[in-house]
This record gives sequence, C-alpha cells and structure tokens, in this order.
Amino acid sequence: MTTGGTELEINCTEVEQLHSADTTEISRAIDTLLQPTILLTREEVLSKATVLPKAPGIYAWYFAKVPEGIPTDDLHKLDDGYLLYAGISPKKPRREDGKPSSGTLRSRLRSHYRGNASQSTLRLSLGSLLHRELDINLQLSDSGRFTFGQGEQVLSDWMSENTRVCWVVDPEPWVVESAFIASVPLRLNLDQNKDSLFHLQLSQARADQRAAARS
Repeated sequence: MTTGGTELEINCTEVEQLHSADTTEISRAIDTLLQPTILLTREEVLSKATVLPKAPGIYAWYFAKVPEGIPTDDLHKLDDGYLLYAGISPKKPRREDGKPSSGTLRSRLRSHYRGNASQSTLRLSLGSLLHRELDINLQLSDSGRFTFGQGEQVLSDWMSENTRVCWVVDPEPWVVESAFIASVPLRLNLDQNKDSLFHLQLSQARADQRAAARS
C-alpha cells in the first residue's frame, strides 16, 4: 500500500512494547497504527474500565468526518475514517540526559477528550477549524489561558461522534513519531510537519482564533 508517497507493508500486528531504535520495530509500530486491531471511542477512553494502558507510547486519530477544507485525496483511510493526527506521551526530554515526564497514553488521550484548548493542541486545532460549524470561539480566560469556554463541551460532543483512537506502547515514542510523520500525511500535525499541504491553513486558523480572543 502506498501512503503519503511511501510504500508501506501493512501488517495487523499486536500492540507491544517496542525498542524504537530498531528500524524493524519502528516499521511494525507504524503498521499497527495504520491497521489497528482496536480503535476506541471517546466513551471507551474515558471509561473506568478502559483498556488504555498507563504506559508511554504513540497514538493515532481517525476521523469519520473531516473538517471542511482539509485535503483528503492522499490520506490513509479505514472504514472508521481518515487518519489525521498522531501524538505521543510523554514528550521527548529537552536534554539528552533528561528524564521524560510521567505522562501516559491514558492520561494524554483523556486530556484530549475531556480537557480544553489550553491543554490539548488537537482541541485547539479542531475548534479553530470547526468554529463556524459548531458556533464556538476561542476565549482568553482571566488566567491567561485560551479555551473555547462553554464550547469545549460542544467540541467534545463532536469528537465523541466523529473520532476514534489507536495506540502503540513504546518507551521512547518520539522516535516512532518522527518516522510516522515523515511517512504518512497527517493534516492536523504542525510540529515536524511543515511540508504538509495543510500546515499554512491550520496555522492561520489557530492564529485567527487567538487574535479574535485577544481583541
């Protein structure tokens, strides 16, 4: 299968802990994200009985409905929707000898699904693209944080209806993340993705919402 101009062999592999310096394991992780054996809904992510692990890793988001304006011709697609975004938890340490944070797949995905735009770059991007459709606008709080206020719940409802997530456990997920972004079109990723066909439009949408909130 060809995705984003790169030939990728698709295998349905089990989610496993990866030593990501191994290129074979990186390819296996990417294959798993492209052909996942499980995709969770918002309700399943937030459930007390969730199967999401309290472990580091990389995750991928599939969208049944794509926000207007996003080119889809070259996107990877499953029956559950288009692949638009990937992220990791924890982030890469700033220093080579630094330790990563204690963030996990479970904590990060729950933050995306029930947090706000100041906590989730994905929510900021989606709200900025969907603000007309959902009638929501970014606001600047008294604490200096940007959120969609009461519109956060509206955005959460949209995400509940239109998104699914999968993941791969990995002790150093930033290694797989870089390879994944370089191999697959991910329209909602900005970091490490300046060559994306949608980078300029998404950056502008976010900037417009911030400017309007400050005015």
